[in-house]
Amino acid sequence: MSNPAAPHYITVVSGVPRSGTSLMMRMLEAGGVPPLSDGLRQPDDNNPHGYFELEAVKRTKADPTWVASARGKAVKVICPLLPDLPAALPASLGGGTLEYRVVLMVRDLDEVVASQTSMLKRLGKVPASLAPDALKKLFTQQLDLTRRWAQAPSRSLLEVPYNQLMASPAVAIAIIGRIQTFMAGHAPLGAAEMVGTIDPGLYRERRG
Repeated sequence: MSNPAAPHYITVVSGVPRSGTSLMMRMLEAGGVPPLSDGLRQPDDNNPHGYFELEAVKRTKADPTWVASARGKAVKVICPLLPDLPAALPASLGGGTLEYRVVLMVRDLDEVVASQTSMLKRLGKVPASLAPDALKKLFTQQLDLTRRWAQAPSRSLLEVPYNQLMASPAVAIAIIGRIQTFMAGHAPLGAAEMVGTIDPGLYRERRG
């Protein structure tokens, strides 16, 4: 689906690890929002539909030049890296205040910890040394910091509950409606296309 509109703001998909950020990037792409990614991290058993990452995001604090090409697109930025996003472009890149609309993926933290542990095992890596309760506390702090960061001027936040998004197509459609309102300025997002990207088979660490 094409997206002829090019809004002035940058759509940021954020969250803690394993909270559905890759899914949301895929949904937005299907809905007509171009992703800003480099494809360096290839799909694997943990994310068979892709990670939609941009390596330059990790170096934003030292080199924010990638942000100049991000307006009208969606980019994945995990919670701890959000404070590195510049409030304005430097004069060498045209200057001007930057507006960010953050779609924050929120998932049951017990599921997040279980999914993170399973992913590391599938990759043959040692799971985090932190105990599950310590990891949940860390992720809670990161989410709280994200909410406070988003209260600054030219920033707005929409929380998307991963668990509800995966509940049923009808619930997903309602959530997509909120996303469509939040992302006013883009060409109308394709709700049916977005729902079609949701793969219940990848909801592996379901609780309750």
